[in-house]
Amino acid sequence: MINDLVLNYILLFVFLEFYEVTWQKAPSIMGMIIRMHKYYSKSIFLFLVMQPTFYFSIGFFILSNYNFYAGILLFIKTADVVTKILLIEQVFTKRKLSQDLSLVLLAPMNSFLPYLGLLFYPPLIVLALI
Repeated sequence: MINDLVLNYILLFVFLEFYEVTWQKAPSIMGMIIRMHKYYSKSIFLFLVMQPTFYFSIGFFILSNYNFYAGILLFIKTADVVTKILLIEQVFTKRKLSQDLSLVLLAPMNSFLPYLGLLFYPPLIVLALI
């Protein structure tokens, strides 16, 4: 049975992840990048503040005594933020995209795809605390 601490961490994470999905959601990856660029162009710090699950994963990694599964969560969330920044830089600063990358970024995205994190990350929290 899941105890209250685990449930509280999961509920907090789901709330924060849902917040991120809500402000980033778009019909394509390019649409998501455009939405993120609005905050990134004002300040990278504002952009980073808009990624609360990244900070959650840092704190959770420390509070779980550097648990392996919490480390996986932190690694994935770090890779996610870095990828977003690199794509924003590639599209808006360097303005150089290969034809293949352009096709991927402009391809329509299933509306369920942004919510996959809500399914994959909570089990890592459970594994880290049991």
